[in-house]
Amino acid sequence: MNVLIAILVGIATLTAQAQTAGVPASTNIPGQKYPQILPDNRVVFRVKAPDARKLQIDLMKKYDMVKDTAGFWTVTTEPVGEGFHYYSLIADGVATCDPSSQTFYGMGRMASGIDIPDRDMDYYQPKNVPHGQVRSVNYYSDMTKAWRRANVYTPPGYDENPKKRYPVLYLQHGSGEDETGWPTQGKMDLILDNLIAEGKATPMIVVMERGYATDPTKPVSATGGMASNIFPDVLVQEVIPMIDKSFRTLTDRDNRAMAGLSMGGFQTFQTTMTNLDKFAYIGGFSGAGRLQPGADIRQLYNGAWADADAFNKKMKVVYVSIGTKEPERMYNGVKGFHEALEKAGIKHVYYESPGTLHEWQTWRRSLRQYAGLIFKK
Repeated sequence: MNVLIAILVGIATLTAQAQTAGVPASTNIPGQKYPQILPDNRVVFRVKAPDARKLQIDLMKKYDMVKDTAGFWTVTTEPVGEGFHYYSLIADGVATCDPSSQTFYGMGRMASGIDIPDRDMDYYQPKNVPHGQVRSVNYYSDMTKAWRRANVYTPPGYDENPKKRYPVLYLQHGSGEDETGWPTQGKMDLILDNLIAEGKATPMIVVMERGYATDPTKPVSATGGMASNIFPDVLVQEVIPMIDKSFRTLTDRDNRAMAGLSMGGFQTFQTTMTNLDKFAYIGGFSGAGRLQPGADIRQLYNGAWADADAFNKKMKVVYVSIGTKEPERMYNGVKGFHEALEKAGIKHVYYESPGTLHEWQTWRRSLRQYAGLIFKK
């Protein structure tokens, strides 16, 4: 009987340990055991800093870490939502990166990041399918008087089919991020690879540029922000011609799309709606045209939406999305924009990402949908 009890106790102990055991985050530096993600999505952080006086983890809120006698600091967070999140290690009041985590450009600086597994994440996992490539292209911008960089995704088979030409999607990041955001945090290459392999998306080239551009010969606007940003002009006048010259593109408007997240969504509408002769597809993820309260959407963009029938015949896809848990101001703004389009008779696709905030999981899901809608014959 004692032996049986001992066995049962041992099994119970192992089961309890299995239920509470964490797994290293996929965003860790290879070989690092921490941060660890627990089954309930709490995260365990462990950092060696014997000389530090105070350490905190800033992951949507600040958590005080506790130091042991060996100089290791640990803390376990509350459950964290699924998807990618930036975070900081605060050492004696200075925000820095966790040495065990990969770093990502976000929040206007390099930061640590953690990707909490999503139950519906199969569509952005690496699979045994043909893969495209993400290439960095440097070019000199006469408009900004500076060298700039674009990241360009070419689909599977691009190099093996030298006579084939492809449609192009211009895909923009959000505020505080740059041209590395979509291929790194957003996993856009894996999303496209998998969609193309499943026959759910047309093979396409995707161009991701830095969404900040200023003319050094002109004074910076006193209001700052988007007022001084000439990115839409840089994209249309410099980037598109450069891409059409450097890659095998289909150059007509029916084979050119643009989309972006947050700030990039606003830039997408700002760019496409003033260049309807160059774009046939528009996508705003958590960001769209800026409609002031009480304004008539039919008067925006020089009245481009005044004649709904004419606009609907001209545009192939207009797509707008938002996460259901985004900040109230953002959610209401995007939903209000959708309702205004609907009232004006403008055909469009509207999607609400269930349970997600203003974050990459919302935008990964949006890209998955949008990429499956564009360039269909």
